[in-house]
Amino acid sequence: MIEENAKSATAAMNEGSERNSSSSMKKTSVDEDESGGKEAEIVAGDSDGALAPPKAQPTRHPLENSWTFWFDNPSAKSRQAAWGSSIRPVYTFSSVEDFWRVYNNIHHPSKLAVGADFHCFKEKIEPKWEDPICANGGKWTVSFSRGKSDTCWLYTLLALIGEQFDYGDEICGAVVNVRARQEKIALWTKNAANEAAQLSIGRQWKEFLDYNDQIGFIFHADAKRLDRGAKNRYTV
Repeated sequence: MIEENAKSATAAMNEGSERNSSSSMKKTSVDEDESGGKEAEIVAGDSDGALAPPKAQPTRHPLENSWTFWFDNPSAKSRQAAWGSSIRPVYTFSSVEDFWRVYNNIHHPSKLAVGADFHCFKEKIEPKWEDPICANGGKWTVSFSRGKSDTCWLYTLLALIGEQFDYGDEICGAVVNVRARQEKIALWTKNAANEAAQLSIGRQWKEFLDYNDQIGFIFHADAKRLDRGAKNRYTV
């Protein structure tokens, strides 16, 4: 089921999944606080001193939106620090090829330290309640036992960057939260009061993930005011 749902999102991405592209990325570990950048490619000269002809550039498949990975390192968090102050941008990508270069060279949720939060949001949207685009929104959340969210995290990312949602303009991004006993993936949206849009997003997301348990939608305003006492406004 997951494979069928993801086929349309990955049809144009096969080329980007090849790791041996002519432009490679340094091996990156998010836990090690490295952002990862492209290595410079040096063109060697011929034996007579003439420069070799430049290599043909690979075809690029641009995405409809640019996206930024953000990381909240648990070792940088402090109870005294303001919420969100330790979140930092890791890498912004705008093509299928760049997505795979990053994804194939970073730790997946099961390998992240307990307490880590890893986000993928549309460029120029910060994964914070205070961001103007997120302020009136909310989030859907799915839960997994520890170490079991990797596949659903990938298919959530593919659905986002592949623009698979009917109300894609409503989506801000997604975050995976790694905790001692479980992992949670949350899908953040812009206008929590738009019930029709939120229900559509929640139902489609469950289909993409082949997730059968009930999921709930919490308004950010409720979460800020009530913390863990916030109740689901919508369920699917």
